[in-house]
Amino acid sequence: EVQLVESGGDSVELGGSLRLSCKTSGFTFSSYAMNWVRQAPGKGLEWVAGVNSGGGYPSYVDSVKGRFTISRDNTLNTLYLVLNSLKTEDTGVYYCAPEFHCSGRVCRSEGQGTQVTVSS
Repeated sequence: EVQLVESGGDSVELGGSLRLSCKTSGFTFSSYAMNWVRQAPGKGLEWVAGVNSGGGYPSYVDSVKGRFTISRDNTLNTLYLVLNSLKTEDTGVYYCAPEFHCSGRVCRSEGQGTQVTVSS
């Protein structure tokens, strides 16, 4: 059974930073690309970032480029997302998604997510 446990979300002030983690189990983590997606209040899921199975070729939605960094540790089966220079529009619930939960950059969320709230 695939398990995805996101953590690290918090309430922070404008310009703050966070590091999100996604601990996985139930599949061969090192064999799959991984993604972060988020859901802002009242909106649908938005793809945020992705990284290939080896940790290379990170890609980002334009709105977070230069501020967010995706990485992974295949020895720990864990995906990370560092969020810097946070803006109020970054508020939402963040989920991780393995590539087999995605069709291109459209992913479904199956973990419980972790809440990020940015206040001005």
